Amino acid sequence: MKNFMTGTKIKLMTLKDKGRSFYKRHSELSGITVIELVLILVIIIALLLIFKNQLISLINSIFDRITSESAGI
Repeated sequence: MKNFMTGTKIKLMTLKDKGRSFYKRHSELSGITVIELVLILVIIIALLLIFKNQLISLINSIFDRITSESAGI
């Protein structure tokens, strides 16, 4: 029983060490910052506003096709 407990402690320690090394590796990498997310959202909203009429007509035609084809079922 003592060997089992010792083996479990060793496994837990290695998992803990692996977690620490994973965190250290990924904390040094630069991720997406808030400013980048805001800029991406601004670009998406601008594109939606520019192509608003085309998107609305596309969605309407898709729904019209769905309703017409579902009536035939």
